Amino acid sequence: MVMATRRQFLSAAAAPFLQTGPRRPNFIIFYTDDQGFADLGCQGARDLKTPNIDALAESGVRFLNWYSNAPMCAPSRAALMTGRYPARAGVPTNGPPLGPSERTMAALLKSAGYSTAITGKWHLGSSPDTAPTSHGFDSFFGFHSGCVDFYSHRYYWGEPRTVNYHDLWRNRTEVFEDGRYLTELITAEARRFVEANRSRPFFLYVPYNAPHYPMHAPARYLERFPQLDPERRVYAAMLAAVDDGIGEIVDTVRKLGLRQNTMIFYAADNGATREPRAGLDGQPATAGSNRPLRGFKFSLFDGGIHVPAILSWPGRIGPRQVIREVAATMDLLPTCLAAAGLPLPKDRTIDGRDILPVAAGQARSPHEALFWASAGQLAVRRDNWKLVIDGIEAGGSPAPRQKLAGEDAWFLSNLEADPGESRNLRRDKPQLAEELAAAARRWQGEVQKL
Repeated sequence: MVMATRRQFLSAAAAPFLQTGPRRPNFIIFYTDDQGFADLGCQGARDLKTPNIDALAESGVRFLNWYSNAPMCAPSRAALMTGRYPARAGVPTNGPPLGPSERTMAALLKSAGYSTAITGKWHLGSSPDTAPTSHGFDSFFGFHSGCVDFYSHRYYWGEPRTVNYHDLWRNRTEVFEDGRYLTELITAEARRFVEANRSRPFFLYVPYNAPHYPMHAPARYLERFPQLDPERRVYAAMLAAVDDGIGEIVDTVRKLGLRQNTMIFYAADNGATREPRAGLDGQPATAGSNRPLRGFKFSLFDGGIHVPAILSWPGRIGPRQVIREVAATMDLLPTCLAAAGLPLPKDRTIDGRDILPVAAGQARSPHEALFWASAGQLAVRRDNWKLVIDGIEAGGSPAPRQKLAGEDAWFLSNLEADPGESRNLRRDKPQLAEELAAAARRWQGEVQKL
């Protein structure tokens, strides 16, 4: 009788870790902050060193036409978490939190038995009902705001309206790690999570805050780039720390025998910035490169939204693929759910699509068109055609947020022939410009409905 009871106890204790059939795949999403389109070795950079990220690209798929759903931090992350356009998710710009009614990728996977964690930047709310642990994450280590000092972990950019504050948390408990480089803390927490959850399927979201300002890097990373100018050197060092961290996390997964069953995704949240906060001496930043694209962070020209992206899953996706099909950050939620054999929510619109067939090299893009709206700008891409209405470049000019005027207020480009959006074809293709503008406005009216 005692033995039978003990068996029952052990069986009950093990039940959460057991399932019929093959174990569901693990998911790791790496997300960098304000990284330039060209700023990886696999994207053509020759002055940077990113061997671990390049190895991910070598082991899987590099997307040449991957888009963020917004040219700034928070709405891009809202799209990633919900699979919805930012406006539909209630986060059209930086500022609004992700509402409690939104269902995140973490929440959906958790309900299916996944262990879930975020280590890094959240930027989607800090209240009890909008913090990560209220949006499906079992554990959270990181910060809630848009950026923090890499060593004091304080937010310094709200004066005079908001006094600076400390912003580093483990779940809902404030923690102090003064003097320790945040990129390395994020990596260490991510590795601990993987090791602790080796026996069950997990979802790990690692949104590094590098290379977003403030521009901080330890000497050991700076020493790798003695030939670079001071601004580019710090930026390269920050990315090197991220690359080292990604290598450590992937190596942990490999040593635990989980690599074949772990889908790993890497992307940036938006393009490189020219904000003076990221530059030197109050001048526009020059460190990040979006070449050959036009525009920067905050712009709906491709430099603000066309980002590097990599998907690696050795058990399912072949190596050394370069795919030109169009995809977007909001596609990650339906892709991960499909890979886990889980249905999409039926009580809301999911705008993203499963791109596993595309990654396998067997399918065209599932999107007839992609749309964006930000700070008065409106844009649409359909096939190789892109129209930007009231666009800004967000560059280093005296008026970086000034909208293009006159003929260029509608800027039509063929991205296959002109990836830098340098020639306006509006007058050459007036009917196409009208069609795209009408489609963009219909979409805008739909997603902004309450």
